[in-house]
Amino acid sequence: MNLNQLIIRPANKQDFDNIIDIEKRAFGRESEAELTAGILDDETAEPIVSLLAFHQQKPVGHILFSRGYIENMNTEQPLFHFLAPLAVVPEYQKQGIGGQLIKAGLQRLKNLGSKMVFLLGHIEYYPKFGFITDARKYGYHTIHPIPEKVKDAWMFLSLKDEKYPIEKGKLLCCDEMNKPEHWQE
Repeated sequence: MNLNQLIIRPANKQDFDNIIDIEKRAFGRESEAELTAGILDDETAEPIVSLLAFHQQKPVGHILFSRGYIENMNTEQPLFHFLAPLAVVPEYQKQGIGGQLIKAGLQRLKNLGSKMVFLLGHIEYYPKFGFITDARKYGYHTIHPIPEKVKDAWMFLSLKDEKYPIEKGKLLCCDEMNKPEHWQE
């Protein structure tokens, strides 16, 4: 597939069914689709960046970034986001679509004034985009414990010139993502 034919645009309410279909197909289960639906309906997740990728007018990928907080849900804090989930339908995987969604999403977050992005993800994939593994080692902790054997999967990326543009501490996600079942292996 020619990535020049890929169109990435912000998702809107009319895209909900396409987003849920992408999530289900990409992961082969309901959990990520349910998480996505919950985040999209969660006011504490605002401002959200939700992008869809299309190839020949067919929706093939989705990425979602939601608001994060340090220690409490005070919206006066510096703006930062969590990436979850990133999904590409199986027949379009390993063709660079996920990377294009990440790059487009990070640019939108920078334009929004977001300072950092955190995620719990694949340790061989996300560092290609500048994410630093084992965010706990740098003072960024999660609301729920991450097992030691997957500690490197907890990652961060600064969107500013300084490496640590937000204070360190326990990070909270939006209400939907703070549920313990989203932090299980």
